[in-house]
Amino acid sequence: MRDLYMENLILPAATMCINVQKPGVPDSVEQKRAFNDFLVVQKPYDMFINSNNPKRKHTLQFVLKKMLPNLANPMLSHEFHFVHRLDYATSGIICIALNKRAARAASTAFEKQQVQKYYLALLHGHVNDSFIVIDKPIGNDIRETDGNKKMCTSDSLFCTKPRKSRTVLLVLEYGLRKSKPATKVLLCPTTGRRHQLRVHCSSIGHIIIGDYTYSERQDVEPHRTFLHSFRLILKNDVENLDIRTADPFISADTANKWQPTNIIRTLDENIFSEIHKLAQ
Repeated sequence: MRDLYMENLILPAATMCINVQKPGVPDSVEQKRAFNDFLVVQKPYDMFINSNNPKRKHTLQFVLKKMLPNLANPMLSHEFHFVHRLDYATSGIICIALNKRAARAASTAFEKQQVQKYYLALLHGHVNDSFIVIDKPIGNDIRETDGNKKMCTSDSLFCTKPRKSRTVLLVLEYGLRKSKPATKVLLCPTTGRRHQLRVHCSSIGHIIIGDYTYSERQDVEPHRTFLHSFRLILKNDVENLDIRTADPFISADTANKWQPTNIIRTLDENIFSEIHKLAQ
């Protein structure tokens, strides 16, 4: 068993990392070293992981097959075994198992709850509490009829088949985006429901900035949905992964139009200890 750690997508020699670039369908990706069991990818925002439509080329599956055809498995329905999923709008870490042994090990890790996922987000408004444990079941929203499969919490009159859902939220920074109050947060889901983080943030009155679906199709100004898969810890029998990216939501990136005014926590190891205790 190996222990792997990644900071800003720079990995030890026994690992492969792909950083897929936008815009359009990329012709190439950045490749950093290879290993036999896992492929680590930083997915751009506004990209599907895969699709049943062969004409849809703006997918992670299409890019990976184009760059690494020897890793595509025609026996799989989408040619790669994606260990977990990200929404179309969400950027960040994706882990892919490259063989059956790694796929089984990753699946077992999820079953045994040996996986921790951490996300960064910018939310509309200032969140009053410095941390919140959101414990609200999530189910299907029966009002959605256009095939978008919108979700909602069980306290909604339109919720069907709700399932236990839990998210821990820690405030990192208060600030302004385009002169309007906003909050940068670290999110840790302890369950894995569809749209969980987006639904839970909406349920506490702080929609993720740029979330078209859960803003009732009103939040169209931002260039992206401000939700990013920041860190993945996956303990398994093949190799223990502890992977993180850079923070994409910094004020130095002028596209974010984000200016922090009050820093509550920084992204050091103390914050992960704090959120881990709250998640228990």
